[in-house]
Amino acid sequence: MAYLSLLLAGTAAADDPFRIAVIDPNRIVEESPQYEAARNLLSAEAQEREAELAAQQEDIDRLENRLERDGALMRTDEITRLRNDIRARERRLRYAREELQADFALRQSDLRTKLVKQVEEVVEQVAKDNDIDLILSEGVVYSSARVDMSDEVIDRLKEVFEKR
Repeated sequence: MAYLSLLLAGTAAADDPFRIAVIDPNRIVEESPQYEAARNLLSAEAQEREAELAAQQEDIDRLENRLERDGALMRTDEITRLRNDIRARERRLRYAREELQADFALRQSDLRTKLVKQVEEVVEQVAKDNDIDLILSEGVVYSSARVDMSDEVIDRLKEVFEKR
């Protein structure tokens, strides 16, 4: 609060008043076309890998059904070999699922980091273009629509997205 008082006191002493704006970073990210493109890319990648995992699960289910259906007619060594095969496939599937989750989390983090960096660059450029001295983000208790420049940042992100 003391910092804000200093800012306001500095405004009275200066010839040009400070220009302050507010942004909503979550709204900017969620409404940007970059976010939508990243989400679609991640979804497509996940669906492809999920289909592979589903196929592996179907193979395991077929083997389990075979064991259940034909187990009484099979030799002991065949049953043992089939059970071992099922267990090995289940372990590989469990590992593949864990790997998918880890890869997805890492990929999501990478895409979010790139998006945040791009948002920061656009916010800085919008601030310079509008002669804004200070931009507040999270932790703002109140701001009027007059100082909220989130829409302008989102529009600029759309322009950047369309140019690529």
